[in-house]
Amino acid sequence: MKILVTGATGKIGSRYVPRILAKGYDVRILVRDAAKASALVQLGAGVVVGDLYGKDSLPPAVEGIDVVIHLAALFRTFTDNEGIIKTNHAGTVALANASIAAGVKRFIFVSTGNVYGSGYRRPSKEDDLVNINDPRPYSSSKIAAEQELISLYKSIGFDVRILRSGFVYGDRDPHIEEIIPFLKKMKRHSGSRMHMVHHLDVAQALNLLLHTDGLNGEIFNVADDSPISLYELADLFGLVTDTFDPAEGALINPFEGIMDISKLRKKTGFRPLVPSYYLARELDIL
Repeated sequence: MKILVTGATGKIGSRYVPRILAKGYDVRILVRDAAKASALVQLGAGVVVGDLYGKDSLPPAVEGIDVVIHLAALFRTFTDNEGIIKTNHAGTVALANASIAAGVKRFIFVSTGNVYGSGYRRPSKEDDLVNINDPRPYSSSKIAAEQELISLYKSIGFDVRILRSGFVYGDRDPHIEEIIPFLKKMKRHSGSRMHMVHHLDVAQALNLLLHTDGLNGEIFNVADDSPISLYELADLFGLVTDTFDPAEGALINPFEGIMDISKLRKKTGFRPLVPSYYLARELDIL
């Protein structure tokens, strides 16, 4: 099986690609800077230099590929809103169309649990309504990309699978340390919970979507079993007093940010290898 991975030098890709290379897959990566991919090349990855907007770089990237795993994205912490929309939406659609033209058999798109709103009054499910006009560019761009991919599935039967991930951490990823300062800017309540997922479980979920038949056109949430409160997270870094308003009121929506992962469990047999942040800390795999 020949696999193309985008975003291979990012937080998820740099940890996922070595794992599938170790399994013996023929892996090609699309990168803008070949120098940043040198470690992956040494492990056996093939490289195409280009980007999601380059009409000339996409055809050679997808030529002869069986499955595309699309990880590339610009995140909510970036200030370039136009770039976020261009990468996450237009870039995804361009890659999908190039994949269809090349005869790619399966397309796996990593989206985000940030597409969900806050009024569900329970853990969010894959068929819940999401707002394509969400004022957050990261969320709205991911929603727009999802909807166009599902449209391709419905119109021409393109085998698309979408994975909405919780907050990804672990494997020496500095993601958590980077996000804590933003909690104060976002005025998050200390009692709010963050639904996280370890890199090991992102890899597990991707591999299940890679191999499991009959999931065409499906969306899946992936997260661990134990959402952690923002207070606990900040406290672990000694940043409680610097992060939250001491005069904050009661928590209004206790389910905001919490996802239902029962669909992934039922349809693929997924079970978190790292069911909680505390276990990851105990095992020294943060």
